[in-house]
Amino acid sequence: MSTPFYVSPQQAMADRAEYARKGIARGRSVVVLQYTDGVVFVAENPSRALHKVSEIYDRIAFAAVGKYNEFENLRIGGVRYADLRGYTYDRDDVTARGLANVYAQTLGNIFSSAGEKPYEVELIVAEVGAGPENDQIYRLPHDGSIVDEHGSVAVGGNADQISSYLDQRHRDGMTLSEALRLAVESLTRDNNGGERTLTAEQLEVAVLDRTRPQQRKFKRLLGRQLSRLLEGAGGASAADEPEEQDESAGGSATSED
Repeated sequence: MSTPFYVSPQQAMADRAEYARKGIARGRSVVVLQYTDGVVFVAENPSRALHKVSEIYDRIAFAAVGKYNEFENLRIGGVRYADLRGYTYDRDDVTARGLANVYAQTLGNIFSSAGEKPYEVELIVAEVGAGPENDQIYRLPHDGSIVDEHGSVAVGGNADQISSYLDQRHRDGMTLSEALRLAVESLTRDNNGGERTLTAEQLEVAVLDRTRPQQRKFKRLLGRQLSRLLEGAGGASAADEPEEQDESAGGSATSED
């Protein structure tokens, strides 16, 4: 009778973590930055039907990289959690911190379960507050840990290089146009130090804009509006720009993007 193959718990968890990290790294990056009027989400994503960035609730948005079917299930679960909590208690009781805790429990349980593979996803949950000091940004890696971020954060692809670039250049009080152009500059840098060109058609951009008069602060930036901001045409808030399209929490990017 042969001896069963033994793998230590530490090695098994390390292998699961490496598996998930490799899957996440294959996806194109998402960048989230604070600016003076809110939070901007920028992703390299040419699809107009499958989104990496979506609305969750009034002041809360969600961004993700990795396997689409996995983070889409998490997005839908987050929308249901927010709707139920807002209906049962009060809309103000739905917070990014509460949602991040729910996602952390789900990801942590999946990661530690021997019966299924870990999710190949990394999430960002952000909430816009009454002022920049009240904004909240949480990053959730594949293992369910929670990282409280400030200023800027990048996930997926060459996130470490992008985060370093943003840390050196991001500052408080940036206009939307300035923050957007900085995010695109960070996404165009490749691992070899070179630069690519990204057009408005290759980008998915959305904001949580605290200046919007509506209760819902989420808005997608598309077409001419996005092109004007990329060209630096003024520092107006997204609320001052004409509405071309404003989608609610819709689907999210390719099967491994």
